[in-house]
Amino acid sequence: MMRFWKRVRFLFNVRKSVPFLVDFFRSRDVSFVKKGLTVGLMIFYFLLPMDVIPDVFFVLGIVDDVAVFAFILQFIVKMAPEELQKRYEITK
Repeated sequence: MMRFWKRVRFLFNVRKSVPFLVDFFRSRDVSFVKKGLTVGLMIFYFLLPMDVIPDVFFVLGIVDDVAVFAFILQFIVKMAPEELQKRYEITK
Protein backbone atom coordinates (compact mmCIF):
# COMPACT_ATOMS: atom_id res chain seq x y z
CA MET A 1 0.00 0.00 0.00
CA MET A 2 2.87 2.39 0.73
CA ARG A 3 4.26 1.76 -2.75
CA PHE A 4 0.92 2.85 -4.24
CA TRP A 5 0.89 6.17 -2.35
CA LYS A 6 4.52 6.79 -3.23
CA ARG A 7 3.66 6.37 -6.91
CA VAL A 8 0.65 8.67 -6.61
CA ARG A 9 2.79 11.40 -5.02
CA PHE A 10 5.33 10.92 -7.81
CA LEU A 11 2.67 11.29 -10.51
CA PHE A 12 1.52 14.62 -9.12
CA ASN A 13 5.09 15.92 -8.85
CA VAL A 14 5.27 17.34 -12.36
CA ARG A 15 8.98 18.19 -12.20
CA LYS A 16 9.77 14.49 -11.87
CA SER A 17 6.91 12.81 -13.72
CA VAL A 18 7.24 14.70 -17.03
CA PRO A 19 10.94 13.79 -17.49
CA PHE A 20 10.04 10.23 -16.45
CA LEU A 21 7.39 10.04 -19.17
CA VAL A 22 9.84 11.40 -21.75
CA ASP A 23 12.43 8.79 -20.74
CA PHE A 24 9.76 6.07 -20.73
CA PHE A 25 8.74 6.78 -24.32
CA ARG A 26 12.36 7.18 -25.48
CA SER A 27 13.57 4.01 -23.74
CA ARG A 28 14.54 1.08 -25.91
CA ASP A 29 13.81 -1.25 -22.96
CA VAL A 30 10.08 -0.55 -23.25
CA SER A 31 8.41 -2.42 -26.09
CA PHE A 32 6.51 -0.61 -28.81
CA VAL A 33 3.37 -2.52 -27.78
CA LYS A 34 3.49 -1.10 -24.23
CA LYS A 35 4.06 2.41 -25.51
CA GLY A 36 1.23 2.07 -28.01
CA LEU A 37 -1.09 0.60 -25.39
CA THR A 38 -0.67 3.54 -23.05
CA VAL A 39 -1.11 6.12 -25.80
CA GLY A 40 -4.10 4.18 -27.10
CA LEU A 41 -5.71 4.12 -23.65
CA MET A 42 -5.36 7.89 -23.33
CA ILE A 43 -6.70 8.57 -26.81
CA PHE A 44 -9.57 6.13 -26.29
CA TYR A 45 -10.58 7.78 -23.03
CA PHE A 46 -10.55 11.30 -24.46
CA LEU A 47 -12.47 10.25 -27.56
CA LEU A 48 -15.01 8.21 -25.60
CA PRO A 49 -18.15 10.35 -25.43
CA MET A 50 -19.38 8.91 -22.11
CA ASP A 51 -17.80 9.59 -18.72
CA VAL A 52 -18.49 7.86 -15.44
CA ILE A 53 -19.43 11.30 -14.08
CA PRO A 54 -20.44 13.80 -16.80
CA ASP A 55 -18.42 17.01 -17.11
CA VAL A 56 -21.64 18.99 -16.64
CA PHE A 57 -21.05 18.53 -12.92
CA PHE A 58 -18.00 20.76 -12.99
CA VAL A 59 -15.89 19.62 -10.03
CA LEU A 60 -16.93 15.96 -10.02
CA GLY A 61 -16.49 15.69 -13.79
CA ILE A 62 -12.94 16.98 -13.57
CA VAL A 63 -12.14 14.68 -10.65
CA ASP A 64 -13.35 11.75 -12.75
CA ASP A 65 -11.02 12.71 -15.62
CA VAL A 66 -8.05 13.23 -13.31
CA ALA A 67 -8.66 9.84 -11.68
CA VAL A 68 -8.63 8.04 -15.03
CA PHE A 69 -5.52 9.93 -16.13
CA ALA A 70 -3.78 9.03 -12.83
CA PHE A 71 -4.77 5.37 -13.34
CA ILE A 72 -3.15 5.36 -16.79
CA LEU A 73 0.00 7.02 -15.44
CA GLN A 74 0.10 4.44 -12.63
CA PHE A 75 -0.06 1.75 -15.32
CA ILE A 76 2.90 3.38 -17.09
CA VAL A 77 4.93 3.43 -13.87
CA LYS A 78 4.25 -0.27 -13.32
CA MET A 79 5.39 -1.10 -16.87
CA ALA A 80 8.56 0.98 -16.66
CA PRO A 81 11.88 -0.89 -16.49
CA GLU A 82 13.40 -1.30 -13.04
CA GLU A 83 16.36 0.97 -13.83
CA LEU A 84 14.02 3.79 -14.87
CA GLN A 85 12.03 3.40 -11.67
CA LYS A 86 15.20 3.53 -9.59
CA ARG A 87 16.52 6.58 -11.47
CA TYR A 88 13.39 8.54 -10.56
CA GLU A 89 13.20 6.99 -7.07
CA ILE A 90 9.76 5.48 -7.58
CA THR A 91 10.66 2.20 -5.88
CA LYS A 92 13.29 1.42 -3.31
